[in-house]
Amino acid sequence: MLARLPEFIDPLHLADKRGELKGQIPVSSLDRLADLLFSDTGTVAVDLFFGREGRLAKVEGHIETVLELKCQNCLQVVEWPVKSSIKLGIVTSIDQADRLPEDYEPLLVDEGKVLLKNIIEDELLLILPTFPKHQHDCLGQKPSNKQADFLLNEQPSPAENPFSILAKLKNTGDL
Repeated sequence: MLARLPEFIDPLHLADKRGELKGQIPVSSLDRLADLLFSDTGTVAVDLFFGREGRLAKVEGHIETVLELKCQNCLQVVEWPVKSSIKLGIVTSIDQADRLPEDYEPLLVDEGKVLLKNIIEDELLLILPTFPKHQHDCLGQKPSNKQADFLLNEQPSPAENPFSILAKLKNTGDL
């Protein structure tokens, strides 16, 4: 397993050579994922195989990591384990993408070289939930002693009537 994967790859060339990429990508290098993360520590384990099936150039493999996301209820950390299979058909046009077998997703390659981290980041973004949250009821927790004392000692302020000035004017006859 490589400690460092190449930044740019040529998927069609790798498919012709039946290449294999195994290694890790730091989560901190995945820029588009950063806003969803509580912390960008850790790595993504990548295991990709490139090859051809007839005329179809393909990428198959899997990725695995544990992401630290923001819980959308309590805004604390949620550890989100990810273990996903990748099955991509390498295409150079939309027409080729339309002709892919159903179990393949298109990987559009225009100029030959693509950023490996973009492929991995796209897969992670597709897997993540729209609203990550804890499995347990994180908002149903009892308040701490300081919070409870504050809530008990706080007296509700009397509601002020917005028409009290008019009532005073009516009683004095200054209308």
